[in-house]
Amino acid sequence: MLTPTISRKTTITNQHFFEDLGDGHQLEMVLVRGGTFMMGSPADEEERDDDEGPQHEVTVPTFFMGRYPVTQAQWRRVVQFDQVERELDPNPSHFKDREDSDKRPVEQVSWYEAKEFCDRLSAYLSTHTQRNYRLPSEAEWEYACRGGTTTPFYYGESITTDIANYNGNGIYGRGPTGEDRQETTPVDHFQAMLNPLGLCDMHGNVWEWCLDYWHDSYDGAPNDGRAWIEGGDSDLRVYRGGSWNINPRHCRSAFRNYNTPGFQNHGLGFRVVLAPR
Repeated sequence: MLTPTISRKTTITNQHFFEDLGDGHQLEMVLVRGGTFMMGSPADEEERDDDEGPQHEVTVPTFFMGRYPVTQAQWRRVVQFDQVERELDPNPSHFKDREDSDKRPVEQVSWYEAKEFCDRLSAYLSTHTQRNYRLPSEAEWEYACRGGTTTPFYYGESITTDIANYNGNGIYGRGPTGEDRQETTPVDHFQAMLNPLGLCDMHGNVWEWCLDYWHDSYDGAPNDGRAWIEGGDSDLRVYRGGSWNINPRHCRSAFRNYNTPGFQNHGLGFRVVLAPR
């Protein structure tokens, strides 16, 4: 097993570790072992879009990924760290006045702001580790979401609102309609429905920013798991996973979406990754 560099502020437990942010806050990071997978959707996947192909083989190196999207409480903590490039709103979320808002994902965060979060976290940790946190590449995100599966969702061919938070008025495949919660849920609400790698909320709840520029197909895409920031549209960034207010087809493992890096929305958040040294 890969062993991350240990510091006095880190607790290692089997295949995950807790990064201590101070003041009682932690990030739980899960080991994602490297491997090869088919990225994108097959031509016969129901309701697929052309930008999900062509399917291509990608070999992804080992990395760590947050078990959950970044929460509002974690965001408020890291916002207190020294500024790197830009100011951050300490409490940007639309759903910030709920009793359980600390455990809900932070949303209404732009790509620039998500990157600043990662930069502040890395700078804060630089006094006792050499860890550099960042957003995932699109390939890392899909590889982690699938967790070795090849179906539209890591649950299988369809999805229900008993296992993910999306607009339950829509259906996918033979799946039923379900609950339309009309808001985010705490990141551990579906704790019993972790994917094969132990990650939660990869389908629904909030979209998650990736590093990559937008490309309208995978023609020429890298096959080594890195972020694709050559060519494409450098004025747009990718996000993945679907959200609480979206139909289930948009929550599929292969579905891709994009917007300008300054875009903010109450269905858009992020999670972090860490590449081991």
